[in-house]
Amino acid sequence: MLGGAGILVGVAAGPAQAAEVSYATRCVPPAASGLDPVEGTTKVEITAPATARVGDEVTVVWKFTQAASKNPDLIDLPANSVQPSGTLKAAGAQTADLAMQGPRENPAIPKGGAMVLSDMKGTLKLTTPGEVTLTPDAYSINAFSTDTKCAPTQTVGPAATIEVTGSSTTPSSTPTTTPSTTPSTTPTTTPSTTPSTQPTGSSSASPSDSGQTDFTGKEVSVPYACKTPIGDKNATSPVQIDAKKNGGSFDLTVQFKKSVMDSPADIPADSVKPSMEVALGGSDKGTVHVEGPTNSQAIKSGDPIEIPDLTGTYKPGASGQSTLSPGVLTIKALGTTTTCTPTKSEVSLTLDTTQQAGGASGGDSSGSSGSSSGGTSSSGGLAQTGADDHGTLRALGLVAGTVILLGGAIFTFMPHHRTR
Repeated sequence: MLGGAGILVGVAAGPAQAAEVSYATRCVPPAASGLDPVEGTTKVEITAPATARVGDEVTVVWKFTQAASKNPDLIDLPANSVQPSGTLKAAGAQTADLAMQGPRENPAIPKGGAMVLSDMKGTLKLTTPGEVTLTPDAYSINAFSTDTKCAPTQTVGPAATIEVTGSSTTPSSTPTTTPSTTPSTTPTTTPSTTPSTQPTGSSSASPSDSGQTDFTGKEVSVPYACKTPIGDKNATSPVQIDAKKNGGSFDLTVQFKKSVMDSPADIPADSVKPSMEVALGGSDKGTVHVEGPTNSQAIKSGDPIEIPDLTGTYKPGASGQSTLSPGVLTIKALGTTTTCTPTKSEVSLTLDTTQQAGGASGGDSSGSSGSSSGGTSSSGGLAQTGADDHGTLRALGLVAGTVILLGGAIFTFMPHHRTR
């Protein structure tokens, strides 16, 4: 069984050993959760080779036989929504902080149920002969991208020991490179005297773009302040605005440049609808509404969240140079709305525009000024976590998962009983 656990790395490593250690622990949820810290007991079993040689890279397994406390009476945690990570301290002949992490694998955990955490693994390169002890230290519990931090409140004893044989590995005293005394005969490049007629990475559509129809904006990353049904949180993600000329108007595409996270749980199809108000500045003012489709397919837990493009049409309300920036982002899910507002302005695209009848200038009912209104990058996750119809708490969990994908979780599932 221990061999199957993948403990042995390298032919020199001896049979695996397993030992359990128990220690008092204090777990602290994020401040936004409103939950108090919890005092509990963690029980951990550490598995590692009993013997190995210098130069071996061994795999160490951290198994939770008891988490510090239970899932609070807030919401059911769906299957495959919890991921542990932690630090294992090596001491003795060799000292190191060994990063440990487990997969996001767990059964569904009901409210008040015992926390079930996956086994964590890490690798240690052995460099010095002698006795190396392994001691569990702090760990985190990640649920829907929120971290609950747990740390020992007492001195923890070693849970496993590796006897390392062989000679110490020492760096070679021979220099690896010798400076050449021969001058290079490679000719240096001479700058061209012909002026370039092409723009260098400009995101502006200038008068010299005669006949140009496609305009590529620059990627901007600016923070948002998000208001959700269950709390406030900040989030940041890269966004780019592109345009394609269509008569006197422009077809806009707002792109999220990367998936910000893997899905923490199964996501049903057609669950989340994203939209944005692109902010106008420069010669024009107002906003342009763009929106994306709902997720057309269910997303499996652990799969990357793909962010759909947001599209809409910009009809200029002024002639001159108009700027476009990512603006207020709205996500609707299960009858709830999350709104993220830029806290810093940054322009993604500048266009030369000609005023069109019924155009955008002055169209913003908020009466925004004509000053350049840069946007910020909205955070990327536009999909929700959770499933079907288990009531209001379930719905809040889904919304929390959605906001988490925006880059900052606002809801945590602290593993303890709520204080009565």
